[in-house]
Amino acid sequence: MKPTLKKTILPNGVRILTLKMPHVRSVSMGVWVNVGARDESPAENGLSHFIEHMIFKGTEKRSAFQIAKEFDAIGGQTNAFTGMETTCYHARVVDAHLETMVDILSDIFLNSTFDPLEVARERLVICQEIGMVEDSPEEYVHVLAGTDFWGDSPLGRSILGSRETIESFGAETIKAFFGRLYHPGQIVISAAGNIDHDHLTDLLGAPFAAIPPPPAAVPLRHPSPERSGLALHAKALEQVHLCLSTRGVSLKAEQRFALSLLNSLLGGNMSSRLFQEIRERRGLAYSVYSHTASYEDTGMFGVYAAVEPDKALETARLIAQSLRAVKAAPVGAAELQDAKEYTKGCLLLAAESTDNQMARIAQSELLFERCIPLETILERLEAVTAEDLLALANTLFQTDQTALTVLGPPLEAAPEAFRDCLTL
Repeated sequence: MKPTLKKTILPNGVRILTLKMPHVRSVSMGVWVNVGARDESPAENGLSHFIEHMIFKGTEKRSAFQIAKEFDAIGGQTNAFTGMETTCYHARVVDAHLETMVDILSDIFLNSTFDPLEVARERLVICQEIGMVEDSPEEYVHVLAGTDFWGDSPLGRSILGSRETIESFGAETIKAFFGRLYHPGQIVISAAGNIDHDHLTDLLGAPFAAIPPPPAAVPLRHPSPERSGLALHAKALEQVHLCLSTRGVSLKAEQRFALSLLNSLLGGNMSSRLFQEIRERRGLAYSVYSHTASYEDTGMFGVYAAVEPDKALETARLIAQSLRAVKAAPVGAAELQDAKEYTKGCLLLAAESTDNQMARIAQSELLFERCIPLETILERLEAVTAEDLLALANTLFQTDQTALTVLGPPLEAAPEAFRDCLTL
């Protein structure tokens, strides 16, 4: 039976979406807020992520321990994440425990106390999280690459914030940010699985309809200009970690389908050009891949590799060579079809997960105010031509909008040699 999508808008603007998947026994639910690190001022950097942590730290009727214990008692899985533009609080349970899950998620979202003692404790935890990222070169180089490419703009800052900003946040600061930005028009509740839409709406309607409107207009997001150039970050490591960043496309752009295929064939899987050339043929790296970061109005395409210091320049040259190659000639028909089948296969496999379906319908609603059918996405991917990829590569891979981030020990080659790799 085909999944059934339904939507209800509460009087205050909160949207409730369900995708009924009657062949499963689970239900995944997420409370999504169209607020993230991009909506913070420099002094607020890290507040969205801090709130994500604090939501689970106690309400008027549940302690942090009770929240954890009640989810564990029903075999539930719960978590949250903060992005540049969205924050999500989600859980997954067996369908028989739907009411309990809804009650807990509603309570922590609507009634968190942001107790000063819990804030002080969690501040220490988040500082440890920042340290953990800094101790993981593969993660940390992506944070640095964001700053090197986007500069001192919201997209160029770490979602976690800095130790300085985290130390400055008190309970009142957190409450003020929450009250200013977590308003009904920013909230989408999505659920996927063996679920009845009307029943879920009855459970959520009264508590979420009571959320008041915002005290002031939500500030608009401003574009973040890209930067180019070489950025060297010294750190005592065994390997050199490279991130080459270029312009990408937005989540709404027509070219997003072509970019997903370009990402697949360049470095998205084990048969991709970068993986085959850098790892399989030359043995230069264990980890090498391409990736995308897309937002409502802009995006970034990147390539990552970790190599021995004396192999860093060769690897950087091979990455640049691969980008130039897709600008110079159309990809072959077989390679393009392989990228299509891989990308469509990933989407179809993900569609069997209630978590993935819950996220897909929420993100589609936040971006387009409607759900884009999976069949439509598959059709748009199939329609991409080699000429589309060629045109996109020539649009994105430009010398004046390419940054190379290098993290690790001193380089064997001169910086000027690495700067040459920016010429695309």
